[in-house]
Amino acid sequence: MIRAALFDFGGVISTSPFEAFTRYEIENGLPENFLRGLNSTDPDTNAWARHERNELNFDDFCDAYEAEAMAAGHGIDAREVIGCLSGDIRHEMVEAIRRCHERLRTGLITNNMAPMSDSDGGALSFVHDLFDVIIESSIVGVRKPDQRIYEIACEQLGVAADEIVFLDDLGVNLKPAAQMGMTTIKVVDADKAIADLAAVVGFSLD
Repeated sequence: MIRAALFDFGGVISTSPFEAFTRYEIENGLPENFLRGLNSTDPDTNAWARHERNELNFDDFCDAYEAEAMAAGHGIDAREVIGCLSGDIRHEMVEAIRRCHERLRTGLITNNMAPMSDSDGGALSFVHDLFDVIIESSIVGVRKPDQRIYEIACEQLGVAADEIVFLDDLGVNLKPAAQMGMTTIKVVDADKAIADLAAVVGFSLD
């Protein structure tokens, strides 16, 4: 029985930052998927990962990230790349989460570089109405796909892993959750993901 629904933010609730990364690469003459490759090299110790665990402040991250890019053969502006992370909110997914919240425990689990409470103008304040639990890598000091962050989710939601359905847009983040027993849904098309979620939870989400 599913007792809780767990959601990623970027690529699930909002559109994927990878679309913006692609635009940045085209506009700046970078090879295709250069930024994704940079972020997946030494994924536990690179500048991106260290910043998401709040081990580097923003200025130190920018210096380290730009140095990594140069070592990989191309110059970037780290601050412009960070600007690519703000996507458009998928309102149909927000409604699905709202309906889940009426019947299930709900949680948000996100790798981020600054707490959502720091967002300008409270733009993300709506998430507090949707979730019983919000787990941010920048606060807990651990990031997906480290199994510990999923254990934290189970602890805070008060349910076992096999009672959770988890949505993320990256297979690498879903794999350890599935190994723990969670039902997982990879979000490629939002409408299909919502339909898959409805089938898992057993009630309408639209």
